[in-house]
Amino acid sequence: MRVRVRYSGINPSDCNRRRGIRDRPGYPLIIPHSDGAGVIDMVGEGVSRARIGEPVWVWNAQRGRAFGTAAQFVALPAAQAVPLKGAALEAGACFGVPAMTAYLSLFADGSLENRDVLVTGGAGAVGLYAVQFARLAGARTVISTVSSEAKARVVAEAGAPVIINYRTDAVAECIMRATEGRGVDRISEVDFGGNLKTTLAVMQQSCAIGAYASKGAPEPVLPFYPLLFSNIVVRFIQCSMMLAALRAAAMRDLQRWCEADALRHLDCVVRPIEDIASAHELVEGGAVIGKVLVELP
Repeated sequence: MRVRVRYSGINPSDCNRRRGIRDRPGYPLIIPHSDGAGVIDMVGEGVSRARIGEPVWVWNAQRGRAFGTAAQFVALPAAQAVPLKGAALEAGACFGVPAMTAYLSLFADGSLENRDVLVTGGAGAVGLYAVQFARLAGARTVISTVSSEAKARVVAEAGAPVIINYRTDAVAECIMRATEGRGVDRISEVDFGGNLKTTLAVMQQSCAIGAYASKGAPEPVLPFYPLLFSNIVVRFIQCSMMLAALRAAAMRDLQRWCEADALRHLDCVVRPIEDIASAHELVEGGAVIGKVLVELP
């Protein structure tokens, strides 16, 4: 099917792929960006014509393919254009990598009900969804770390009951106090290497860590025996390779939470396609709290 794109979402991985420091496929021409949202305007054989005119969000548009969402149109397999209900197109353009990464980092090892959950970097594009998913899924404790008061306010608006500023607070002590000494048994992790010392101090037995980045220590040395003797799962998160059953569950949960108006969506900075270079620079600079989108005419 073909989607007329209205908003194309930029992720750090898109910038890294453009710069050649991530997996850059060897196509002679690449249209960047995996995420986006728009309206179906054409369908192919085997796809119901009733889908024409349907608002959708898309995923993996430029993952293993040459042509992504930074264009007025993108042609995709039907399964990669997901009906968008209960949310604006701007929000839909944020779902692909951030929302799916958040879901995979939390739910790959089972239910969150009555779990103690830590989300590091809760004001980030992934973290903000992870905080809300954990709360909506019945976690016993939801703890978020942030790096500033401005980010703390964003996370508080998303409903995080426990917020820790890792620049000013004793993080491990605060986590143990918030969990009444239990520690955490699920972590959505934005900086696996940088936070490893804290993780070792607060993890419960059989804790599952969903690590999708490692900024502070890109090549951390794993403390094998402390992890082994606590039966820890370290799961490396690549949402483009999400198993079909878990992705389907993520889509169902995301849709029902949107339709119930239960999610606070990311704030968006929108640039016209003519300013795509400056939009990439905003993402690379890391100063935006929220998501950078490119708007298509």
